Amino acid sequence: MARDRKNSSLPASQAGSARRSSSVLFGGSRDVVIPRVALVASVIVLTVFGLIMVFSSSTIEAINEDASVTSYLFKQLGIVLFSLVMCAAMSIFIPYYRWRGRLLDAFMLGTIILLLLTALIGTVGLGAQRWLSIGPISFQPSEFAKVAFLAMAARVYAELVEGEIDLGQALIRAGLLVVLPLGLLFVTQSDLGTTMICLVGIVAVLWLGEVPIRYFVVFLILIALVAIFGIASAAYRSSRFAFLDPWADPYGSGYQLIRAFYAFGEGGLFGVGLGNSAEKYLYLPEAETDFIFAIIGEEFGLVGAVVIVALFICVLWAGLRIARNAPDLFGTMIAGGCTIMLVFQAFLNIGCVIGLLPTTGKPLPFISSGGSSMIGSYLLVGMILSVSFASGSESGLYQKRRENLRVVRAESPTSSSRGTSSRSSQRPRRSSERPRSSSTRPRNTSSSRSSRSTQRSRRRR
Repeated sequence: MARDRKNSSLPASQAGSARRSSSVLFGGSRDVVIPRVALVASVIVLTVFGLIMVFSSSTIEAINEDASVTSYLFKQLGIVLFSLVMCAAMSIFIPYYRWRGRLLDAFMLGTIILLLLTALIGTVGLGAQRWLSIGPISFQPSEFAKVAFLAMAARVYAELVEGEIDLGQALIRAGLLVVLPLGLLFVTQSDLGTTMICLVGIVAVLWLGEVPIRYFVVFLILIALVAIFGIASAAYRSSRFAFLDPWADPYGSGYQLIRAFYAFGEGGLFGVGLGNSAEKYLYLPEAETDFIFAIIGEEFGLVGAVVIVALFICVLWAGLRIARNAPDLFGTMIAGGCTIMLVFQAFLNIGCVIGLLPTTGKPLPFISSGGSSMIGSYLLVGMILSVSFASGSESGLYQKRRENLRVVRAESPTSSSRGTSSRSSQRPRRSSERPRSSSTRPRNTSSSRSSRSTQRSRRRR
């Protein structure tokens, strides 16, 4: 009997853990669950497809480096597993409203320190000093800076709207905690692409926060001026406008874009098949990173490219729906800002590869090979899911409300008792009210009368 009970309890425990894990993803109303599942499904499909394309596009490069043909794949797979664990832990155990406190201060301080270290002892790669090497690990701190800048902008504006700070304090904090670090990133790393992605995220925060239109237009004008200054301040950025006519310099500034055009032309409608790309044979530079979308178009054709675009549109829809159902303004700005920043980077990369925008060197989220981009993308997804889980959990919302309580006025017990007694004495008594009797149980009138008559008859006898 004991053995039977022991064997029967095992499936029950496994079923209980399965129910708990499923309740995390499917907990909440339908309006909350559907965008959450759509976001998770789209990101997983993009990541798995990215692993397949990294393997397909990097085999020739790995052979050229005298490495295993699966070296790029296994490296990317390890980064994906780490990113998934980090995203799950961040979305479940770190509620989004924690980013309004010391957690964001510590993250922002660490980001600024990493940016300074990159400027001082960073590694130069592809003509820019944007990588920081710590032992065998090399990463780009700018990928984490995007999250810090967006969260700080959302916090400052939320504090302004809720009346915690005035306009002057908001401008000072925004200048010191957002504008100056962003300027440090642009000046030290000469990274106009990441700077523009961060500015788009900040614009999304202001748009979702319903900033008055006059201030919003002024901010857009400032962004345009920053872009013009950034392009004019460096001569090499002017050469990136070769996308307007890449055949003017087919073996120089237009070479990479022309090879991407060849890849799309060879792919046609349905592509040449997985692994059959010709441009990955060292014809197309950065085939596994920045220009991996061209390999997708060659091997899967126009249909495969449209599917990738549709998946990113699904991410955009799901993220904005999560932002719409957020418990408060800060959650709306966090979820919507992270979503727009993530999808804007994807469309920026696609626009560069197909020749609609100048080349910026930004990877395709979840698909391109690279650790920093993958971790940074999953950081954004983790913050979006954190808002979604708080929207579907009443306990998380009530905990947030308890933490946001403010003491309005503290009264002494004497004054409070006096106020209570005075209010009770001044309270008018209604005509229908009667003084309470000492007994709380109502009396039965007929039974009392019968008992009195019985006692009188006994006395007479």
